[in-house]
Amino acid sequence: MSSEPIERRVSYLGDRLKACRCQCCGKEYFEVRDYCSVCGRKSYGKMDSIDLFFDKGKLELATYINEPTNKFSKLSSFVYGIVSFHDGKIRVPARLTDQLLCDSQEVDISSLEGREVVPRFRRRYSVGRGDVIPTISLAFTLADEYYPHQEYKIVQPTKEYELPGIVGYGVYTSRFRIRESNMERAVPFIDEDSVTAAVEAGKLALIHSGLDSSLVGKVYVGSESNPYAVKPIASKVAQVLKLGEEDGDIQGVDAVDTEFACKAGSSMFKDASALVSYPRSDIKYAMVIGADNSQAAPRGCPGGELDTFVGYGGAAFLFGKFDVIAEVEGWYSCTSDTPDFWRRDGEQFPSHGGRFTGDPAYFKHVRKAASKLMERLNLEASDINYFVPHQPNPTFPVRIAKELGFRDEQFLPSLVINKLGNTYSGCSLAGLGAVLDVAEPDQRVLMVSYGSGAGSDAYLLRTTRQLLDKRKRQKINVKFQTENPFIEYVDYTTYRRLKLGM
Repeated sequence: MSSEPIERRVSYLGDRLKACRCQCCGKEYFEVRDYCSVCGRKSYGKMDSIDLFFDKGKLELATYINEPTNKFSKLSSFVYGIVSFHDGKIRVPARLTDQLLCDSQEVDISSLEGREVVPRFRRRYSVGRGDVIPTISLAFTLADEYYPHQEYKIVQPTKEYELPGIVGYGVYTSRFRIRESNMERAVPFIDEDSVTAAVEAGKLALIHSGLDSSLVGKVYVGSESNPYAVKPIASKVAQVLKLGEEDGDIQGVDAVDTEFACKAGSSMFKDASALVSYPRSDIKYAMVIGADNSQAAPRGCPGGELDTFVGYGGAAFLFGKFDVIAEVEGWYSCTSDTPDFWRRDGEQFPSHGGRFTGDPAYFKHVRKAASKLMERLNLEASDINYFVPHQPNPTFPVRIAKELGFRDEQFLPSLVINKLGNTYSGCSLAGLGAVLDVAEPDQRVLMVSYGSGAGSDAYLLRTTRQLLDKRKRQKINVKFQTENPFIEYVDYTTYRRLKLGM
């Protein structure tokens, strides 16, 4: 299969799937155009844009590509076809992603045709390390297998809170896993990376919040696996999710990448809270994302022991003062120069300080941040309903939780390490998402992140009654993603291939 025909069709499309409609006759077109071929001159200036990014389509026709060529060869075999929207009025070329196929595999195309699919934001094809990574929303997954459709319905806020807090959240990971011993870990599909995870998590957060994306004035994206050494993730997230007011191809939003190992996302909770509370600020909502395709050297190489725990995924949280589901009651941060985990410039994989990563690194900082915040707010462990620690491995969070006086029922609901692995910047945030999935109104949640290098952020949140109202919009929560019956397990060789991506 050649890449050139696809390139001619999608070169104008950008990263967000869209079409247009003639106001005169109602004819719809996949390609965005200035005039209608039916109405001609009188349609100039009367072509409405149609956004398909949150819509569900139908796979009308499909074919099996068992020997991809050129830039698509890293995909191995895949399914390609035509997806229709709006009862067949709009048809788009489509690659079916999240299908792990081999060259010798028999594919029943008839079982795929007619099924509903959802647009996904993915890498388009592989390029050299010196090139810009091409992305697109012409990749689709089967809606009933992994990504049940959730309607993005904008809801006008009804209540302003005194304190800022979380107004919506989303946690995303792939449906692929590697299972070893008593632990399983999330594995990205070959066309996924930290950027695609950040976009998907942000998309779920918008759906959960019901917030108009144009009202988001700031977006922070924390990651330590940015596929670029020099180029932000946040700008791509802002453009794909249409954050801020749109003016042509430019979004009216402040976007910035942050870095502090695994607390690169959580560190911005306080900044987002302060920003939306500032009386002279015109920013009413801010989005914070932590996303990583956590990297480690292969087994048998120096540093390869980290490969036992690394995962893939992202989490996004929207902050504001309207329709808050969890108010931010306080925070405390601590920092020291404790190099327990690092990756030198130009190196592909990180190194770590062995047992030095426990004490005085992880335990010292998490202990300090949690204890200081509880002391400042005059709280004991018994006053807190849920404790969410950072989870670099299965043992550290359990040990620190018990040391701080928390019971099993207070911290076990947050532990996703045994299902997703260590998702680095998304790790403690995914744990917070798991707790918010099950918490009741007027409960206190203490989250303490940790970033190698080293530092910790502790936050105390109090849930509100609106948590239950917004929960009804959430079909893709953390539990769904850890217990999905369509999870597919891969062997170690496949895991390494998918990890390195296109």
